[in-house]
Amino acid sequence: MTPRRYQFDNPLPVPRESHPPVYRPEPLPTPTVYDQQPIVVQHIHQAAPDRTVQRLALGAGAGGGAVAAGVFLGPMLITAMTSLAVPLAFLALVLVAGAWGVGTVVKSVGGPDGKAAAANVAKARRKHG
Repeated sequence: MTPRRYQFDNPLPVPRESHPPVYRPEPLPTPTVYDQQPIVVQHIHQAAPDRTVQRLALGAGAGGGAVAAGVFLGPMLITAMTSLAVPLAFLALVLVAGAWGVGTVVKSVGGPDGKAAAANVAKARRKHG
């Protein structure tokens, strides 16, 4: 045998005869017989709002434009609703504080008439509330 000059000079191994895989069918397991009806626990998860629009669009056979609109407009709609809710909540807080302040001022400054007016308002609230 001649000496090796390069790393890749060694001959390739001789391929052995390979046999094709043999299919050996196995019998199916017999069905399980229960004494009573088994309890099936199934969890149904609701998709996030932005994913729901996409799934409806895909299920209806709509094109990529509807899916892209769901991807883009879904989170944007949620963001817009959130950004509208924060100022409204602040406005409601200011109105409640203002009404409480006006009631307190009427009671303290109005004398007996103010206290009677505050009592009348309280009675009216209890009747209707």
